[in-house]
Amino acid sequence: MSTTEPGIGWGKVLALLTVLAIANLWFKPFEDKDANPPAATQINSVTEPLVRRTSGWTPFDKATVTPGIQTLTGRAQCTTNFVFTDAAGNVYLGQAAHCASASGDEINGCKARSKPLGTRVTFNLHGTSYDAGKQLAKGRLAYSSWHAMREAGEKDPNTCRFNDFALIRLNPRYHDLVNPSMPHWGGPDGLSEGGLYILDRAYGFGRSSLRRDNSPASRQAAQTMADQPETEGWAHVIIAPSPGIPGDSGSGYVDEHGQALGTLSTLSIGSILYNVLGDLMRELEYAREHSGIRDLRLELGTVAFDRDLAEDAEVLTD
Repeated sequence: MSTTEPGIGWGKVLALLTVLAIANLWFKPFEDKDANPPAATQINSVTEPLVRRTSGWTPFDKATVTPGIQTLTGRAQCTTNFVFTDAAGNVYLGQAAHCASASGDEINGCKARSKPLGTRVTFNLHGTSYDAGKQLAKGRLAYSSWHAMREAGEKDPNTCRFNDFALIRLNPRYHDLVNPSMPHWGGPDGLSEGGLYILDRAYGFGRSSLRRDNSPASRQAAQTMADQPETEGWAHVIIAPSPGIPGDSGSGYVDEHGQALGTLSTLSIGSILYNVLGDLMRELEYAREHSGIRDLRLELGTVAFDRDLAEDAEVLTD
């Protein structure tokens, strides 16, 4: 669901933009997130090996490379989800694997072709549908779930369909630009184990170049549908007044407790608009097993998840 994805025509995009213009009325103006203290880490024996809280990050109000910024992989524009680190001190930002697709509109990641590891990716600001915007930093594609699943001969249908996750290794010269906190909402304060129920909440931040810069619709407050047993925890369906659109692909979502929940993969257009998130814990576990990256972990935010702000955010129903 990058901005170059051929499966969504411009007529539908224009319809989406109309929805977004209306959705702008649902939100309050942006608020600064520079004074919140770190939250208590929400971890347990399951998630502890998958997360870390590193000290020394650039303060959030001074950082420019964070979750929720634009990436360009070739001509495909997507959004970063979370920050990750490894045992060697490398810093990675996540995006959707399909952002580096070489297969057009293929949705089965076990069959899709990906651009090779090492492909150049840039991190950008103020990009539009006709202008790449200002380049903030550079990196290289270090892991793609699509590439990994093809190499592993993966056969599980849920893994093939919903494991849509990639890692960009940031050039070390840009490490001092990074903060792992999510814009507007804060967090992540931990890593969710999934298990959502109907009308739970999820919060994300997308940077589609199809929206005006700093649009209130970038900060997405959604309600969840109950997880379907047949997906075996791999997918979460969310519905929001401002849905994720092409260019938001890969953006991260936290649950109502501020724990990292999933990454935006698809937009479905029917009687209602809804998005599907890939489950981050499963995506991260798969990456740890197949990437060759030693001790890969999710970095927790330095800014606490703002529960009051989240509770006050407008969603479709209460």
